[in-house]
Amino acid sequence: MVIIGGIKSIGNVTEKVVPFMASLYVITALVIIFMNISEMGNVFVLIFNGAFNAAAIKGGLIGVLIIGFQRACFSNEAGVGSASIAHSAVKTDEPVSEGIVALLEPFIDTVVICTMTALVIIFTGLHENPGDLEGAQLTSAAFGSVFSWFPYLLVVAIFLFAFSTMIAWSYYGLKGFDYLCGGFFEKKLGNRKIGTRIFQFIFLGFAIIGASSSLDVVIGFSDMMILSMAFPNILGLFILAREVKKDMKSYMSRVKNGEIKKFK
Repeated sequence: MVIIGGIKSIGNVTEKVVPFMASLYVITALVIIFMNISEMGNVFVLIFNGAFNAAAIKGGLIGVLIIGFQRACFSNEAGVGSASIAHSAVKTDEPVSEGIVALLEPFIDTVVICTMTALVIIFTGLHENPGDLEGAQLTSAAFGSVFSWFPYLLVVAIFLFAFSTMIAWSYYGLKGFDYLCGGFFEKKLGNRKIGTRIFQFIFLGFAIIGASSSLDVVIGFSDMMILSMAFPNILGLFILAREVKKDMKSYMSRVKNGEIKKFK
């Protein structure tokens, strides 16, 4: 119902869901971190040694980097070119200010939230992973070892993360589909919205197929598709870098001179 409702429906839902789920997760993580704040220095030493000791570098630095890039793309979509589709729908006279807002997303998603998750897992001793757990199961076990009720809240948070991601990507896909095929439906059938409805039902159908497929297959396919998006997007970023720099200098100069309000 949200997807078929279009961008306004998606915006109305995500603006309520995202702050709630992020607050729920972050507050609980902070409670555990502050309970173990005296161990913070030891934990960062452990992380640094685990990443840069001789055995780690010799044993799989490249492999770890590849896995890190893959999961980072799932986490924040930086460099993929998808988030810019949502940001382009914002009403603003200053595109640079929207770009600055967009820069906050990878920082919050990866540097803040993922680091907090890592700290919780290490504080609770689950980084040894005696049960050979993965992903959300490991996170749930770590939080559950401190708060027995938290795995139930984590289920809610994971559902909201997944739900908000699905409806956001449906909008991204729709914009791409409309760009490629919208003109055909308008020319042949006289109604561009027919193409919109077709894509929405195709998307919803694949949501069912994806949910019934094995996780390895879904992640492998997603990694391949994200890579295919990232290559042309990153190439475009290099080509446009000079123009973006010029626009940013102009914007910052006008902010400094008081011609426009900061980040308006």
